[in-house]
Amino acid sequence: MSIKPIIYLPDPVLRQKSQPVERVDQELSGFIDDMLETMYDAPGIGLAAIQVGVPRQLLVIDVSGKDEPRNPQVFINPELVATSDTINVYEEGCLSIPDYFADVERPEKVTVRHLDRDGKEQVTEADGLLATCLQHEMDHLNGVLFIDHISKLKRDMVIRKFTKLAKQRVTA
Repeated sequence: MSIKPIIYLPDPVLRQKSQPVERVDQELSGFIDDMLETMYDAPGIGLAAIQVGVPRQLLVIDVSGKDEPRNPQVFINPELVATSDTINVYEEGCLSIPDYFADVERPEKVTVRHLDRDGKEQVTEADGLLATCLQHEMDHLNGVLFIDHISKLKRDMVIRKFTKLAKQRVTA
């Protein structure tokens, strides 16, 4: 297992649409382990493959609390099949946009069809933090960032800030 470098805004890779995973095999299993290790190391509660530069429809999530045992979940080729009409607001952050948080409105409950790490089809019904995290990570698979759900003014400020930071990293 190895920790993968996380891609940061404004890298255009984050705006790519991810392609379906073709095969669930040993190689993918190793990559899933790397993603989980990267997510836990960051630390975060979700990570999409595109955030480590792999444009595949794969994400990992663990929304267990600090005092609870880890509960990693793997979603391969996730598809949103239902959402509730009720909206929740969560303060979201993102490993690709470190140290920035904003309130985002999303459906309170979702139903997602996906493959698990063994390649078996699953249907996951989620609410609360898991529903929010699933939607956030699934957005990544479509090149959408959580800042796309906030006002244009705030989004533009965040993009300018991270563009400036990226330029500073290059010249440092």
